[in-house]
Amino acid sequence: MTSKFFIAIAISLFFTLDFCQAATLRSEHAIVVSDDTGQVLLSKGADAIVPIASLTKLMTAMVVLDSKPDMDAAISIQASDVDLLKHSKSHVPVGTTLRRKEIFELALMSSDNRAAAALARTYPGSTVAFLQAVQVKIKALGLKETTIKEPTGLSPENTSSAADLAKMAQAAARYPQIASITTDKSEVIRMNGRSFTVHNTNSLVGATGWDVLLSKTGFTNEAGHCLIMRVKQAGSHATLVLLNAGANAVRLRDALQIRQYLTRLRAPMVQSRQVAFR
Repeated sequence: MTSKFFIAIAISLFFTLDFCQAATLRSEHAIVVSDDTGQVLLSKGADAIVPIASLTKLMTAMVVLDSKPDMDAAISIQASDVDLLKHSKSHVPVGTTLRRKEIFELALMSSDNRAAAALARTYPGSTVAFLQAVQVKIKALGLKETTIKEPTGLSPENTSSAADLAKMAQAAARYPQIASITTDKSEVIRMNGRSFTVHNTNSLVGATGWDVLLSKTGFTNEAGHCLIMRVKQAGSHATLVLLNAGANAVRLRDALQIRQYLTRLRAPMVQSRQVAFR
């Protein structure tokens, strides 16, 4: 048999396994993209436009950093920062004053909604100018399936697709501060005279077997449990997006399944190339 025959068989097998692997994921929408080649490795309903919850905060962080703010400037949490839509809990009482750097950490690491609202409110020109900058950023990144109307992700009108979110995650990974904060397992912040430990909302950060290079979780009733990660696995880099998982355990199981898939992915392809060119 010719080498072309073996190549065709290998490619056919690869895409069959790709389809089967995606079908077993329990998140409603998912995508895995190789950051090394740009190839889509797995896809499940990746173009559907759905609510994205706190994954929004990666966009909030990029837009804030683009304004080159003073990260040591003091920011006080105001009543206007309180979530009146979902009445979500916050680690930061109204009246608390922290450095912008610490507010930034709270928004990204523990996904604090008051912190995210405060970052938008203190953007040059206030929240209105912040949202205008968000629209410019969306266009610049070519996110044609993304709509963001507020900085926290609490609104179900903040929507996107898994495919667009993969692009957003890859852009966010180019900001060292975002990559660093979202991959810290915990951080101690001094607040109102006491030390407070902030924990990452993604339990996979710092877990054995995981090399996480970017991370953000999200949850609302409308969006379900969501996860963005950029990971290094088996010497390769990949971005994964999981949307509308039924529970936190489901998105963690899907992420583990994807990690196992990435580990297995290279060996069969290398072996098929070796067979094809004998």
